[in-house]
Amino acid sequence: MAKRSSLTALNLHRMALRIVATVLVLMGTPLILCAHTVGIETNKATGPLKPGEYYWKPELSPRGPVVLVVSLPKQVMVVYRNGIQIGRSTVSTGAGKKATPTGVFEILQKKEEHYSNIYNNAPMPYMQRLTWTGIALHAGKLPGYPASKGCIRLPYDFSERLFTVTKMGGTVIIANDKSPNAAFTANPGLALAPKDTSEATLPALGKDQYQWMPEKSTKGPVTFLISASDHKLYAYRNGVLIGRGTVEIRGSRSLGDHTYTLLEGTTGKPSTLIPNRIARRWMEVATDSNGTTTTTEELSRRLRITPLFAQRLYDAIAPGTTIVVTDEAALPDADANLTIISND
Repeated sequence: MAKRSSLTALNLHRMALRIVATVLVLMGTPLILCAHTVGIETNKATGPLKPGEYYWKPELSPRGPVVLVVSLPKQVMVVYRNGIQIGRSTVSTGAGKKATPTGVFEILQKKEEHYSNIYNNAPMPYMQRLTWTGIALHAGKLPGYPASKGCIRLPYDFSERLFTVTKMGGTVIIANDKSPNAAFTANPGLALAPKDTSEATLPALGKDQYQWMPEKSTKGPVTFLISASDHKLYAYRNGVLIGRGTVEIRGSRSLGDHTYTLLEGTTGKPSTLIPNRIARRWMEVATDSNGTTTTTEELSRRLRITPLFAQRLYDAIAPGTTIVVTDEAALPDADANLTIISND
């Protein structure tokens, strides 16, 4: 009975927000009520947005994996589905010592109705958790500048719509860059490193050797981390290490820091990296701090992976799979300013 009353109250709250929002939209004023900015829908696919404004056209790409890119300096989120922009919105991120961390994250939890267990039971409608230490997407107040305790606040209406298109394990990129194709300005940090890095858990690998342990996690989103420093590829499913293998890197030029997400469909051409497989379609959703763009085809020409290991990796991927490439070491002594695929 209590749950039904709570849901009824939530529905009444939504109705009240929308009624007042409709009036204020005609006035060109974003509504701020009960600490939530309802927001104003616009037709601005590009260009500046006023606080509370958002653009939403999901029909431009009806299906496929969704990737969210947040620019901290610009205070804007861009939403891509299957590589096509379907929305963008103003946001309010963490301020001061509670600045929102940069990096590549997965959506760990989704709750339509949620209350903070850290900040005085504060309401966090349409919460999408990025870490277990207090960072999430949710509806909130947008004053036009960073003002949260670390979370990414969204207009209420936009957060409701966004909630309907995202999935558990979806990729969220947060960066210190003004470009929609967010560029990292810090070296990637500790990436899903196993708690136990002993020889028994991570035995030394010789040339062309690999570990493949898919039984350790049979379901969930797949992430690959390629470390040029380690000369290794690490495969994770649902945040659990399921494979690792050596990678040969051709040429002396650095790989750079890049993030890709797998789209639906194939290129129709043979893969240059994986024998007897058709190349898949990838979207580069983040470039390195120098703004250098590298396609997956260009990257694959520089890499050599043991063929059998490469085939197993290929067979494990699905639309939404993320690849993170870094010149940094994947395990110890990493820069703590940037997180890669956080599942803490």
